[in-house]
Amino acid sequence: MKKILLATIALSMFATPAAFAQQYRGDRDQGRGHGGYEQQHRQPQMKKHDYRKRWSKGQRVPSQARGNRVDYKRHHLKAPPRGYQWVENDGQYLMIGIASGLIAAIANPGR
Repeated sequence: MKKILLATIALSMFATPAAFAQQYRGDRDQGRGHGGYEQQHRQPQMKKHDYRKRWSKGQRVPSQARGNRVDYKRHHLKAPPRGYQWVENDGQYLMIGIASGLIAAIANPGR
């Protein structure tokens, strides 16, 4: 009787991993759609940003597009309040928040 019980337990221990392995193979391709490996491992396309645009008040300027800091006295601009600075971006002077990048004021040179 003990031999039959031990044989049944041993058989169930070896059969359980095989059952899970077969189930996993059946679920392997679900949810991937057509294309399998190639579709899942395609290189992401990097978007090119064109920061040469006309800005408007209230927009957020990305850190890559903040341009060069400007001496406001030399360019006859009003003094920025604490936490703001003037930057030049494609011919426009933008007063932006240093931490947030939000545009508080815009000045066009020579106008």
